[in-house]
Amino acid sequence: MIDIPIPGFRHLQLAHLVLDYNGTLATDGRLIPQAGDTLAALSEALQIHIITADTFGLAQGELADLPLSLTITPVENQAETKLAYVADLGTERVVAIGNGRNDRQMLKAAALGIALVQREGGAAETLISADVVSTSILDALDLLRQPRRLVATLRS
Repeated sequence: MIDIPIPGFRHLQLAHLVLDYNGTLATDGRLIPQAGDTLAALSEALQIHIITADTFGLAQGELADLPLSLTITPVENQAETKLAYVADLGTERVVAIGNGRNDRQMLKAAALGIALVQREGGAAETLISADVVSTSILDALDLLRQPRRLVATLRS
């Protein structure tokens, strides 16, 4: 678990990291370099969950050696499926990271929602639904490894 008290925001007690795959952890279906190592390090404190429609069909192979749970969803109703997944884990213990429009509901529901704008871009609705916006998955994951960065960004 990661425990982060943030004055004027909330006291985060995070047990689960839920991520989208394409556009978040991967570009064109390929895992972004160094993301796997960072996820492996974070898995010591958080249970890692990847939920994706797997547009390129590469997620299983790219993530095979990592300590995480991979859920491949149907293309239909992805936003609702991702929201239900986060709700089942307990929204108050989840940090969610994504970039697509289908990630907006899970980011809004999670105790901490991080939206990304990388090479694939980021949906405007998703950016509005997030608590934090980052331009790199590595920077976003480092917010969890260096929680004072979150405190500096979210305190009020």
